[in-house]
Amino acid sequence: MALRKKHPGGATPRGWDLPEVPLAHALRDFLAWSQATGVSPFTVRQRSRAVRRFILWALERSLARPQDITLPILDRYQRHLYHYRKTDGTPLSFASQHTELVPLKAYFKWLARERRILTNPASELTMPQAPRRIPRTVLTVEEVERVIAEPDTATLPGIRDRAVLEVLYSSGVRRTELVRLSVADVDTRRGSLLVREGKGRRDRLVPLGARACRWVEKYLADVRPELVAATDEGSLFLTDYGEAFGADWLGEHVKHLIRRSGLIVPGACHLFRHACATHMLENGADIRYIQALLGHASLTSTQIYTNVSLRKLKEIHEATHPARLRRAGGDEAAADGGRPRPEPAQTVAAVLDALACEEDDEA
Repeated sequence: MALRKKHPGGATPRGWDLPEVPLAHALRDFLAWSQATGVSPFTVRQRSRAVRRFILWALERSLARPQDITLPILDRYQRHLYHYRKTDGTPLSFASQHTELVPLKAYFKWLARERRILTNPASELTMPQAPRRIPRTVLTVEEVERVIAEPDTATLPGIRDRAVLEVLYSSGVRRTELVRLSVADVDTRRGSLLVREGKGRRDRLVPLGARACRWVEKYLADVRPELVAATDEGSLFLTDYGEAFGADWLGEHVKHLIRRSGLIVPGACHLFRHACATHMLENGADIRYIQALLGHASLTSTQIYTNVSLRKLKEIHEATHPARLRRAGGDEAAADGGRPRPEPAQTVAAVLDALACEEDDEA
């Protein structure tokens, strides 16, 4: 049975708080259509939040009907998002502005398709360009091991937490993918993990390392039977209350484990995804295999990880670039301030040794 009993009560979901106006009626129908056509629950919630915010903004300007919305109105709303400031005084990032506008484009496209408006005012809306940024923080192998070793494996929750961290780092799955895993999705004998309906609702089979498999096996044998409630729905990882993880709860829990290890870095579950991709790339994995592991539809998303491997690139550059290996007339000594440099063969050996050490650390 569960380690803890859940207190009665808890948060109640926000009800329908929009007034009975045509824009809100259309939103209700749009969300029902989204669900009926197989749109993911996450996207449905995102559409509901974003369009609701727009409707409240429009009502403040006495715009209550879909026919009242024109391209200039949407341009004004886009400028509103650009000038909007959060409670801490910071603006919305271009990525956040883009996220707010995408559901609006889908909403008005649906309205035009359903003949509720004559033309789609959002069809020519110029979307903000979200810059493709490399991950702000990439944990080193040593830092990952430090966090993974943080849970107290003498306790049942500690064994579970260790298994969770091992799976995150070994497979590179997203937190939303991890919380949806069922017991049947993990094959520790073959060392594989079946990710069902990942981003874009695509399934994929990914490898799971031997160490992660051992911890999952220990969790399944010793811990999960103690956590499971009266009704077992088959979710792989369970909270102390015997319930499946929620994505937000998992993020906060992993963030707590990271801070407890002494690391002060932004992020949580995605840090292990970044580390998995970057460490494999640094150890020679082809980017196409990393693309398959992460579940990216195109190489464009995966290529951000090639930018974070500068350390390895610098080592290879030092070992192989002719301008570093041979300089005429003592230019190398002058450029280096007279400091001695290792011979090329020594540099290559150092790179190979570093690679071997990293491979040992991940074994």
